[in-house]
Amino acid sequence: MKEYCFREEPFEIYGIPLFKESGMLERLPASVREQLPSLKDLGRRCPGARLRFRTNSKRISLCVKFENLTPDVGMSLMSAQSANVFAGPMQSADYIGLIRPVNYYTAEAAGEVKKSARMEDITIFLPRNEVITDIIIGLEDDAYLEPPTPYRYSLPILYYGSSITEGGCCSKPANAYNAFISRWLDTDYYNFGFSGSARGELAMADYINTIPKSILVMDYDHNSPSAEHLQQTHEPFFKRIREHDSELPVVLLTRPNFDYGDAPIRREIIRKTYQNAVEKNDKNVYFIDGEMLFGTDNRDACTADTIHPNDLGMYRMAKCICPVIQKILTKQNQKNE
Repeated sequence: MKEYCFREEPFEIYGIPLFKESGMLERLPASVREQLPSLKDLGRRCPGARLRFRTNSKRISLCVKFENLTPDVGMSLMSAQSANVFAGPMQSADYIGLIRPVNYYTAEAAGEVKKSARMEDITIFLPRNEVITDIIIGLEDDAYLEPPTPYRYSLPILYYGSSITEGGCCSKPANAYNAFISRWLDTDYYNFGFSGSARGELAMADYINTIPKSILVMDYDHNSPSAEHLQQTHEPFFKRIREHDSELPVVLLTRPNFDYGDAPIRREIIRKTYQNAVEKNDKNVYFIDGEMLFGTDNRDACTADTIHPNDLGMYRMAKCICPVIQKILTKQNQKNE
């Protein structure tokens, strides 16, 4: 087996805006993390990050090294510290294996998967819950290696929100709702889910404004500590985005557990942001009611703890959100033709 560093060509990292300019596997620059202390550590983790390439190697080894291994009380090693390997075209790729730490004390996820001898795309969803310091890939000595097939929709969608956006509590990184949508539509994306720490700060809106993107999904309802806080931040955050780009499609989500606590009040706050924009003739704002996200059948089976979606919950969220995303992407394609 021949070993490669992930920084070598033709390997490509997706899902991290900073990577090409800094070479760092971190979502947020130090300047933003300094402005938002709650993101000091979360901003260095990279949920939604993917390593992609093409090869005909029948064996692929992977070693993802972490700065530390920090067990999550709500998630297993498979869901929080594992890497998921897919082979083939994104919309029909086969899930060929999971790479995870051997225990809660080893700060790396290492292992090997097998595939056919076909030359095909490999997409690896990287661990979401740790700071990644290095990635080593192993391929058969005589294997061919090529750049990956570009995503059909190469301009990323940016999802900003809570631990739900981040991927809690599905069984593996590739089962977060935004990852499902990426796989189904063959689209790149950024996961700006910050567990317990997405609070609609204008400093975050300003940073998001610097990142090229096709769509912004605002999904931070759960992280506002109160309805009053949401009232004070939601529309100002949206307006800061809109001031920078009057045509960027923005999708506003409310929480899926729509009847819990003050959720009905929060839903109306977010709906009001949407209605105010529509009244100003904004044709690029969309509203998805959280009541629709889990459907009506066996809603209790959709979460791990009444809040965080499991695989079924993430799947149903993706099925509800995906048609809206598809509509927007189709509209953008037609406009660019």
